[in-house]
Amino acid sequence: MSAQRHSVRISLGGTELTVSSEHTPEETRQIAEYFDEVLGRIRGSVPTADAHRVALLAGLAITDELFQAREGDAVQAARLRGMQDRLTRLVSATKRGGGTKGA
Repeated sequence: MSAQRHSVRISLGGTELTVSSEHTPEETRQIAEYFDEVLGRIRGSVPTADAHRVALLAGLAITDELFQAREGDAVQAARLRGMQDRLTRLVSATKRGGGTKGA
């Protein structure tokens, strides 16, 4: 069974579009607003670029954000695994009556 799709009217770079998505209408609007903000920043920093190039650069900027976030998530996951390992050793030592020495 597929999820319910919602049609939502959005504006990207001054172009009105109707998109169909499994996201709620509010989520779709938030995504569109974020993309439109990035589009506006790129357009402001490269005013001579045509709309197609601006859209590609906005997509590239958002993809870079995604990759940086994923890398940050991986770093945090590694830190949490390290903490979990240390806590596991501490609990094991405590259960054996070894206290916290050498942990």
